[in-house]
Amino acid sequence: MNALSINQWEIAAGAGIFILLLALVLWLLLRNRPTAEQIEQARRRFLVQSGRLVDGMLLDICEVEGEDGRNLTMLLYSYRIGGVNYECSQEITHMQDVVDPAQVRAGFPCTVRYQPGNPHNSIVVAEEWTGLRIGLPQLPVFEDPEPPEISRLRRR
Repeated sequence: MNALSINQWEIAAGAGIFILLLALVLWLLLRNRPTAEQIEQARRRFLVQSGRLVDGMLLDICEVEGEDGRNLTMLLYSYRIGGVNYECSQEITHMQDVVDPAQVRAGFPCTVRYQPGNPHNSIVVAEEWTGLRIGLPQLPVFEDPEPPEISRLRRR
């Protein structure tokens, strides 16, 4: 018996491992990767389902030019958690049916959803939720009743 001979089962095992590795490499190269928009949509959905709410302030809404030359509508906002101030932005270009950029006013309060373990991960607008408020809260105005009788308080 020669020590350098290879048994048939060793050849079959080696070929099987080679085929498995080849299939894994092909799967990694040819699989459907999510687009950037799909990743962002999944992040917003996650925050709507499990994010905490905090009051914030709209700072500005502006358009910036993206890397691909498109104009992106950005919503800038700030909020405070545990004594730390956060200033963030959210792209709302593809959410024109949820929010009208012309109706957003800087300086208005808003509600922010954030991830508890990662407060930088936050949103103000999502497909099924919005933290934008229609306007400033209106306090009720009470008409002044008859003035109190103060004649008894005057010196005689």
